[in-house]
Amino acid sequence: MRITAIRTDRLRIPLDPPFAAAWDPIPRTSFAVTIVRVETDEGVVGVGSGDTMDGFAAFEHLFIGYDPLSIDRHVRALETIDFHAGRYWPLEVALWDIAGQVAGVPVATLFGGASEGLAAYASCGTLLPATERAESALRVRNEGFRALKIRVDPRRLDEGIAAVAATRDAVGDSMAIMVDLNQGWRMAGDVSPSIDFATARAIAERLVDLDVLWLEEPLDGSDLAGLAALRAAVPGIRIAGGEMTRTYRELVAAVDADAFDVHQPDVVLAAGMTNGRRLAELALARGRSYSPHTWTNGVGLLANLHVAAGVGGGPFLEFPYDPPGWTPERRDAFLAEPIRPRADGMLCVPSRPGIGAVLDEAAIRRYAA
Repeated sequence: MRITAIRTDRLRIPLDPPFAAAWDPIPRTSFAVTIVRVETDEGVVGVGSGDTMDGFAAFEHLFIGYDPLSIDRHVRALETIDFHAGRYWPLEVALWDIAGQVAGVPVATLFGGASEGLAAYASCGTLLPATERAESALRVRNEGFRALKIRVDPRRLDEGIAAVAATRDAVGDSMAIMVDLNQGWRMAGDVSPSIDFATARAIAERLVDLDVLWLEEPLDGSDLAGLAALRAAVPGIRIAGGEMTRTYRELVAAVDADAFDVHQPDVVLAAGMTNGRRLAELALARGRSYSPHTWTNGVGLLANLHVAAGVGGGPFLEFPYDPPGWTPERRDAFLAEPIRPRADGMLCVPSRPGIGAVLDEAAIRRYAA
């Protein structure tokens, strides 16, 4: 089998009403999706999505004509391209999709098949007043979710802590609560520094009293010593991070530094599925957790699900969900059916061979950028 073509579809999906995320407060009236299709001479087509593939045409020759199942070889090539150009990891998702189809099994089975799925946690993307966030938590609990993540802006700390406290009062012990400070990385153009260690420690100590399961990205992602020290200083809460870690060596360095209780590399935005699996197995062997970041579309969500379920990650998997602004119908508008958990909150690995994504070709034509 040989790769004969790599095709990309660029979509622009409208948002009405606009959506303003906590980490990017400019209201967005649309969002971009790039779909990657890897075609083979035997008619097997793999699908991937996640980060933009802008500029990839200059590197297609490094893959055309090669066996799509030589994935380790392709990962090494993608790592070199990542250094010089862009994060083209959606291509690897498409290659694993092909591998699963050829084997006749879901990719999670190829990765070990440790579980049929994971409990999804509702990942909230907006900043809401305390009362509204508590009411939202009750609604998602009634939909089957047993955990949710609340974004807290350190510049509006008292408001954020109040939202967490109100949510805990509302849901009692029926839901796990996570908090994301979004300090690990910066949006383009944001040159403000991350909060310092003393501030992060004070926030963590306040959250312990609210029985928060983990505190995500409390410091700059490269401050591994500081993150490890924070874990030691506040043992009553787990520290999570690593969602945008770019290389496998950096992922391993975080494990070696014992910087995180919960490792979160996003396989379509950072180091890929193969490296995500390797990192997960290393972290789990050392008694740490693996629960990848998944703030992407349904194909990217599935890619992360296959890795996490395959290796036995968890106990939860991020599910971007903050209605009415962010819903599966918006996120997955180019899929035949939106990806969503079961009524009991479990997000199950699709039974279809490969990744399991089914595209809606009419929607792809409708949203073509």
